[in-house]
Amino acid sequence: MKDVLNYKGFNGSVHFAADDSVFYGKIEGIKDLITFEGESVSELTEAFHYMVDEHIKDCEAENIEPEKSYKGSFNVRLTPELHKRVAHSAKIRGISINKYVFEVLNENLSR
Repeated sequence: MKDVLNYKGFNGSVHFAADDSVFYGKIEGIKDLITFEGESVSELTEAFHYMVDEHIKDCEAENIEPEKSYKGSFNVRLTPELHKRVAHSAKIRGISINKYVFEVLNENLSR
């Protein structure tokens, strides 16, 4: 996603509805559906910040940890053959599959 707002560990999408002449978005990567909108970029940003702050307040009131947009973990489905190859490569390097995948992704994305 190219157009993203970031605030307090949360990411918000950015879209434009030409028919309504309004910017809108939602907080991405969390289970709750939290949307925001504004007639200008500054209004959109302000609305995003407001909704993040309200989400945090709601979580505090319910005594639950706010879910951040990206927690740093995800599940990946592989074919059995690829899983075997990944496990073998990790074992040869003397590291866990988790560490191996981290290193491969980090190296690839750093290029």
